Amino acid sequence: MNSLFNDQISAQLQNLGISVEKVTSQLENFKTGFPYLNVISAATPAKGITVMDEAQISESLNLYESSQLKIAKFVPASGAASRMFKDLFNAVDTLEKGGSPSECAAEKFVANIKDFAFYTPEEFDGKSELEILKKVLDADQMGYGVKPKGVLKFHKYNAQELKDLSISDISEESRTAFEEHLVEGALYAQKGGVVEIIVSVSPEHQKGFEQLFDSVKEKYENRYNVKYNINFTQQMPSTDTVAVNEDNTPFIKSDGNLLFRPGGHGALIYNLNEIDADVVIIKNIDNVVKQSYIEETVLWKKIVVGKLLQARAKTFKYLEQLESVSDEKELENLCNEIVKYIDNEYCITIPEMPASELPKFLKNKLNRPIRVCGMVKNVGEPGGGPFIIKEEDGTTSLQILESVQLNPNDPKVMEMFHSGTHFNPVDLVCSLKDYKGEKFDLPAFVDPKAGFISSKSYEGRSLKAQELPGLWNGAMSDWNTIFVDVPLITFNPVKTIFDLLRKEHR
Repeated sequence: MNSLFNDQISAQLQNLGISVEKVTSQLENFKTGFPYLNVISAATPAKGITVMDEAQISESLNLYESSQLKIAKFVPASGAASRMFKDLFNAVDTLEKGGSPSECAAEKFVANIKDFAFYTPEEFDGKSELEILKKVLDADQMGYGVKPKGVLKFHKYNAQELKDLSISDISEESRTAFEEHLVEGALYAQKGGVVEIIVSVSPEHQKGFEQLFDSVKEKYENRYNVKYNINFTQQMPSTDTVAVNEDNTPFIKSDGNLLFRPGGHGALIYNLNEIDADVVIIKNIDNVVKQSYIEETVLWKKIVVGKLLQARAKTFKYLEQLESVSDEKELENLCNEIVKYIDNEYCITIPEMPASELPKFLKNKLNRPIRVCGMVKNVGEPGGGPFIIKEEDGTTSLQILESVQLNPNDPKVMEMFHSGTHFNPVDLVCSLKDYKGEKFDLPAFVDPKAGFISSKSYEGRSLKAQELPGLWNGAMSDWNTIFVDVPLITFNPVKTIFDLLRKEHR
């Protein structure tokens, strides 16, 4: 193994900030694979998902409104939108080979072209299907096929819509996904008139985001009477992972260097770790709606933040009591109360153990980052779901799992995955500080055994790539988690160009 790390590769690792030990560990992961998790059941309203009643909603809203804690909004927005236009790229290929528009997505796209926010008569009217597709996709034209989703025009507003929203400074406008996050931030993530938003971007796209923000900043600050503090963050090169050939030997490029690939959204745990805020709201760049449909989204974001504040306060109180109570009987009663609380609130069950060990064990379980995750009813969207799993220490916990983390050969587990009542919309609210006001070191709470291995290619050569434990999956494995049932209207992702034809985006 040591022969791999010659002077050239050693210099490469030093430049990337990646240790020999990390590469060695990643190479071993390819050989051993990642273990499947021990799933007990899907999380449902019967056990694991909180369905809030009116009294609980009212209490959470009051906590949100009265809180003076610093809130930040974190928006993962690194990826290009190329997958969003997969059908259109295929349509270009079909048309260029002599196929007809009815054989591909071209006919549907062109028939609805006027409903997209980027449409203008000057640019699109009178053009053929192929010309229209190339106008949208080509890098030397609109370039939507290579730009990130955040800077694409998602929504258009006419004069009546703006009037209904009490917006009088303009008669019509189009908004990008990034701009809709600015609006959301002003409505639920501002404290003292300041909206703190951190956006993860790719290096090649940061300038485009900065130019977009500079062009709209004054408009939205005046419109919502706020000041935006926007920071763009990039995935760290040190979070890239080594690739291997199909026989698990290191993939050496033609220049003699190892091939490293981005570690996936799990790498963003390091970016999240840099944020200095009491509460961080995480929401993907493409999960937005037109402002006409935003009322419930804003309401439930406030409710979920309030739920987090409630759990945070209760957890902090218990941690302080575990430190201060010295009477043996009083400590026993406190521990019994905490055992019931964490089972009810975080779905953590405690195995039998000597009473003398329980206070330390409970303190360890309580003194962790907390997240409250909105969960929507399962309507068949692809992606992960909420589950209850058994940990190695005998406790249970709530986890958001993807299908690759589940044993496909276990029919019981597969039945749980396919019959789950809820779906993960990546709608998280996080508490990142402990009961003493100190920031948690978030990478310390990652489950390194929760990664993924996938098949890729590089310059025509097949390879295997490794993704880090996903941001809301294994990267938050050792957090304390609450799942809350939220309305489906709060989840409106744009995965394909045709999703923009749904009513929430038109």
